[in-house]
Amino acid sequence: MKTAVVGDGAWGTALAMLLCKNGHDTTLWCHRAEKAELILASRVNPRLEGITLSPELSVTADPACVRGCQLVVIACPSFPIRQVCRSVAPYLNRDTVLVSVTKGIESGTLLRMSEVAAQETGLSAAALSGPCHAEEVAREIPTGCLAASENREIAEFVQDVFMSDSFRVYTSPDAVGAELGGALKNVIALCAGVTEGLGFGDNTAAMLMTRGLTEIARLGVSLGARKETFAGLAGVGDLIVTCTSRHSRNRRAGILIGQGMSPQQAMDAVGAVVEGYYATHSAMELCRRQKVEMPIIQAAWQVLYENADPRETVKALLLRQRKSESEDAGWL
Repeated sequence: MKTAVVGDGAWGTALAMLLCKNGHDTTLWCHRAEKAELILASRVNPRLEGITLSPELSVTADPACVRGCQLVVIACPSFPIRQVCRSVAPYLNRDTVLVSVTKGIESGTLLRMSEVAAQETGLSAAALSGPCHAEEVAREIPTGCLAASENREIAEFVQDVFMSDSFRVYTSPDAVGAELGGALKNVIALCAGVTEGLGFGDNTAAMLMTRGLTEIARLGVSLGARKETFAGLAGVGDLIVTCTSRHSRNRRAGILIGQGMSPQQAMDAVGAVVEGYYATHSAMELCRRQKVEMPIIQAAWQVLYENADPRETVKALLLRQRKSESEDAGWL
């Protein structure tokens, strides 16, 4: 099958390698011609150090590479996704299956990534999400993820294309939950990094992840997602790995902020896109629009965009008005 991955970051490259492994004729599209030439010459993507790319993988900067593809993966960062989709749209077949693996929410429109891709291409897009660090997927370290689409046939098609002996894929009709889980866990991971940078411990991280998941699910349900999705791979699974892994850019940026860097200094030091920073802005807009209580998201906003002191912000969270853990405790 002819496939293409649009986006030359670590995640897009790892998925391109997986598609090659599964026997598909795959092309990796790079935004810049010089990046394509570098990868072609070295067979290494600087974003995936130590990984030699499959000899079968084609690399190009020509957006026409998607022409004739049965499946196209959109794997660019969230902020340029609209322009990237617009650049490849003229070359897509009408029966091409689009898969968004970008985790974010568009600022301003508050659209999910698959919705942006659909607007720009005229094609519906499935979502692929879960606990999948590119560094491990590229090394064929086992993991599982979720192919989500309202169209069961498309979800199962995506499942079949990506399934391998190291990459297990489940299906779901809940693209809303899958994409919100993938976008908002980056915010919680950034917060988890901040608490680590402040010198707090495992108890703090566990509390933060648990209550953060509650907030994500609360917002997701208000937007039509299924609550059970957040207990699965695209919810708690992705949240755990992003909050705890050394590979997590969001966690690393948060650690630096907790140690005293400004958000911009931390992102510069990480040297790659920190999606949680942008997702925090969109999450706050959604929170206000939906009138949903999200104190951790609000605290993240204050630290990232209002220069609030992280340590004092944590204290304020802990000293909020007392309440039951369950929103419907069941007491008479």
